[in-house]
Amino acid sequence: QVQLVESGGGLVQPGGSLRLSCAASGSVFSVNVMGWYRRPPGGERELVAQITRFGSTNYADSVKGRFTISRDNAKNTVWLQMNSLKPEDTAVYYCNAVRLQVNHWGQGTQVTVSS
Repeated sequence: QVQLVESGGGLVQPGGSLRLSCAASGSVFSVNVMGWYRRPPGGERELVAQITRFGSTNYADSVKGRFTISRDNAKNTVWLQMNSLKPEDTAVYYCNAVRLQVNHWGQGTQVTVSS
């Protein structure tokens, strides 16, 4: 099993920034892809960004140029730097890790963008 603990959510004004962190523990060997998903109010969970252990990244079109995902394999940690936040970025953000084709999820952290 892989345990994921997120931190860094909160309330921010439009145009502001937040940095989410996700620390993985447990059976972290063989974890290839880590990433962030979000579920907006009343919506479905959607991919935000992913990064492989070799550093290849993938972003949703809606966040390209504003969000940056990064990873430290030695620390088993992944970050999501979110800049130029918009009200439509409001959601619960979930950390994700894929190990041997099995998805593991964190408990989620709320991000609210509002003036």
